[in-house]
Amino acid sequence: MTGRVFITLLLGTMITFILTQLLAEEERHRVFVNYRDMNALDRSEQLITAAETVPASARMAYLHVANRPGIQLVEITDELPLAGASSEFTKALAARMDKHYKLESIAARPRACSVPRTRPSMFGDFQSQWSGVCESVNVRLRDGDMLRLEILPPVDGLKSDYRLIVAIFLFSVAVLAYLVARMITRPLGQLAQAAKNLGNDINHPPLKLAGASEIRQASAAFNAMQARIRQYIFQRTQMLAAITHDLQTPLTRMRLRLEKVADPELKERLLGDLSATQEMVREGLDLARSMDTSETMQPLDLDSLLGSVCCDATDAGQQVDIKGNAGMALMGRPMALRRCLVNLIDNAVKYGQRANVAVENTGGAARIQIRDNGPGIAPGELARVFEPFYRVESSRSRESGGTGLGLTIARNIAEQHGGNIALANHPDGGLQVTLVLPQYHAVK
Repeated sequence: MTGRVFITLLLGTMITFILTQLLAEEERHRVFVNYRDMNALDRSEQLITAAETVPASARMAYLHVANRPGIQLVEITDELPLAGASSEFTKALAARMDKHYKLESIAARPRACSVPRTRPSMFGDFQSQWSGVCESVNVRLRDGDMLRLEILPPVDGLKSDYRLIVAIFLFSVAVLAYLVARMITRPLGQLAQAAKNLGNDINHPPLKLAGASEIRQASAAFNAMQARIRQYIFQRTQMLAAITHDLQTPLTRMRLRLEKVADPELKERLLGDLSATQEMVREGLDLARSMDTSETMQPLDLDSLLGSVCCDATDAGQQVDIKGNAGMALMGRPMALRRCLVNLIDNAVKYGQRANVAVENTGGAARIQIRDNGPGIAPGELARVFEPFYRVESSRSRESGGTGLGLTIARNIAEQHGGNIALANHPDGGLQVTLVLPQYHAVK
């Protein structure tokens, strides 16, 4: 978004600057042409009047000194056809002169009128013909002497170099546009980062109320939303924990009373159902704990934690192999991450007889892959197994135990640490679980 705002401001300012500069150049040229025409009219009147006061014998010598490159009063050396009607310039000059002067416009324009002139522009100098007065006029003085007045284009002025001006302007606009873009998008970035932090840690410190009034209002609303979500999660966790805890007492009494059942077959079936119910209660309590973020975040060595979990599983008689290492430390909740890893490894052993664990560091992110030797899961069921209490009966029978909460708990914990869990059937058979913990949790 910063780039888009920056480009929009820069292009908008540049287009405005170019249009304004073109209009200003055109207006400046128009003003210069009008000024030149008026000056030519004044200068022509002065030159004719002054030539009248000089004796005829010294008139050419005087005009040789008084003439200027753009306006000249010269001796007539050739006959040129006259125009059918006087030009606007000739009429304006005749209105200023005494009625004893006679002015006649010549049809042909001087050759200098068609010579291209250099005209500076912000895109570089270009050639164009003079658009102002450029013509020849025969002038008969009061003493009868005939002279020719030539109004020619002005000489080229100094060339203007716009490149430095445009470069300075571009640099200034780019800096200003970048600062404005950063000022606009920084609060949005802070809100986005706060939302990301909220997803990882519901107890993350609230946003500081700073900046413009709209930003402070949005930050206050975000903080209020965080507080409400925290309260809802706390109440739900407390309710689920209370229910599962309170169920433990009647279930224990039921187990004690079932011991007095005389029929062995009935007793075994009832104890089996009771054990399944107690397992569901325990995993319900684990699910409630997985949504609890009260455990303190602290630096921990991922390799040591994973090695400890695998050693405990091996000591418990499970077939677990581990290879590779992440070589990184994380900011996390040790007990929660341990529960996540234990659930994933237990699932692999329970439904696939063994767990092959591989860990690596991929660009600063830890990737842990756990593969089993089981039958795998149908592709259409891979996403649904994360749903609470969902079981794939074709691969997970009641005899294997479990309530369908293990992967749900593991995913909750992974997402609280900014990670994710993905399932895939390995080409060589078995289910492969991939746990990724991103780089931004690394302790530098």
